Amino acid sequence: MEKWYLMTAAVLLGLTVRWTVSLNSYSGAGKPPMFGDYEAQRHWQEITFNLPIKQWAKFINPDWIALHTSRGYESQAHKLFMRATVLIADLLIYIPAVVLYCCCLKEISTKKKIASALCILLYPGLILIDYGHFQYNSVSLGFALWGVLGVSYDWDLLGSLAFCLAINYKQMELYHSLPFFCFLLGKCFKKGLKGKGLVLLIKLACTVVASFVLCWLPFFTEREQTLQVLRRLFPVDRGLFEDKVANIWCSFSVFLKIRDILPHHIQIMISFCFTFLSLLPACIKLTLHPSPKGFRFTLVSCALSFFLFSFQVHEKSILLVSLPVCLVLSEIPFMSTWFLLVSTFSMLPLLLKDELLMPSVVTVMAFFIACATSFSIFEKTSEEELQLKCFSTSVRKYFTCFTFLPRIIQHLFLLSVITMILLTMMTVTLDPPQKLPDLFSVLVCFVSCLHFLFFLVYFNIIIMWDSKNGRSQKKIN
Repeated sequence: MEKWYLMTAAVLLGLTVRWTVSLNSYSGAGKPPMFGDYEAQRHWQEITFNLPIKQWAKFINPDWIALHTSRGYESQAHKLFMRATVLIADLLIYIPAVVLYCCCLKEISTKKKIASALCILLYPGLILIDYGHFQYNSVSLGFALWGVLGVSYDWDLLGSLAFCLAINYKQMELYHSLPFFCFLLGKCFKKGLKGKGLVLLIKLACTVVASFVLCWLPFFTEREQTLQVLRRLFPVDRGLFEDKVANIWCSFSVFLKIRDILPHHIQIMISFCFTFLSLLPACIKLTLHPSPKGFRFTLVSCALSFFLFSFQVHEKSILLVSLPVCLVLSEIPFMSTWFLLVSTFSMLPLLLKDELLMPSVVTVMAFFIACATSFSIFEKTSEEELQLKCFSTSVRKYFTCFTFLPRIIQHLFLLSVITMILLTMMTVTLDPPQKLPDLFSVLVCFVSCLHFLFFLVYFNIIIMWDSKNGRSQKKIN
């Protein structure tokens, strides 16, 4: 019983932090004519009802979604309603998935399971974006997490259904689609495509097709309506990247204006090639050697590849990388905590624009303290605990003096934290030069991008060297 009391306390603490952040300002509050994401969510409700499907019901207040006249609507009642819907979505979808995932973790104590749930629920990036900036990312991420649970514990059809709901709720879940596909395909190969594997493949295909048909059925009534939805789902006309996002294209544009030099279709091709090539090794490995651990780490690697190299990336898309990193928090607490701190820092320009400096500082400190005390992260920096033992052993065959990797990582972490703190203080307290008004925002993006490239290499090393570890362990057994 004590376990459930502690887990309930962790959930209540996570909910309290969420609701406290929601009491602050939000994206575009009182700033016409563009407003922000709060207005974007309300506007979607408006056009969902009015254009052109008439079957949606006006359950509460028709003024909130009146066509055209509700533009920029900001009543206290509507704010409470919108905030409450985010919290309810968390309670129904995301938080139960987090709690169940942590309860199902193997080979760790009950205390560590509760600590994992607390740290995941305190992750500041998702709280600040959903409750401060204002979005519903926890819905798609929650469904994706249910999908991870399903396919990891051989409930493959339910897991596929959950992920289909995630990807139909928010198309950015494509970041996670290849690991799901490769993991399930690898399972089919493992069972044999002439027997049980073929049956599983057919069942999975039917589940996916049926899920998509049901989700898209309301939009199939008119051809133009279907095309309009597709155009909004994939807005390629909006350019290679948007605002100051910490990916390779935005960071590289400081030195070379790719968007101005290359034709639009060439930009799309280049981003596709870089994305595909960067995620290919991990996906091949997962297909040939499917395992729950490999699946989790490939989710991280592929999502990070999409974020760094794909077309039309938003700064908030880093949340799609952060979710799978949260899932490996108990396995590599030091590196996971570091990544999650950097992911929140990478959104600093957006958070400052929404006047979320104080909530950002408080939630980041709470998250860091929770991780540091729960997992003793500064004691988890050996080669084994960083999961770099096999890699280091391979390198030492050629360079016997290669014993300093943990020390380098510790020093890089210290340098990273100091840089992030200094850049945050400079951004908040100093005015940029008139000729370089975006100087601090660009520096934040560039520094964050360097971090993400480092993490991409790190996670791929874990993935590619894990098979050697597995084979060695089998021989020992």
